[in-house]
Amino acid sequence: MPQDIDVSARSTADAATVYALVESGATWPTWTGLGSFELERPGEGAPEGVGAIRVFRTWPFTSREEIVERVPGRRLSYVLLSGMPLRGYRADVDLTPSAEGTTIRWHSTFDVTVPGTGWFWRLFLGRFIRDCVNGLAREAASRSHT
Repeated sequence: MPQDIDVSARSTADAATVYALVESGATWPTWTGLGSFELERPGEGAPEGVGAIRVFRTWPFTSREEIVERVPGRRLSYVLLSGMPLRGYRADVDLTPSAEGTTIRWHSTFDVTVPGTGWFWRLFLGRFIRDCVNGLAREAASRSHT
């Protein structure tokens, strides 16, 4: 059965500041629980453009993700290539600007490869994504107010 995670937060930063953090994998270890970043393959038109493969390492996982959609200031989407027992994982990070800042929506869908583990991965990744969204909102706000 397909799994779904949908988390939102608001940042006082403008969408351009938030997007700059989302599109730069090198910043992710500063606002997520991820240990390290490596750009395995550059993308089209930009190092982290469509087709880029980004590798994030945090024991015990090494996840490889490919950027599949990029709308500057609005959306970054990626799919998981390897690193977790999931199938069809896709995440869309959507930014909606407002007069007060930016709403960040991180929506992920996936299937599990091991039957009966959907609840675990939804709980585990749900917490991780919630922490990412909140960390992104805080980091963007701190960068826009300095």
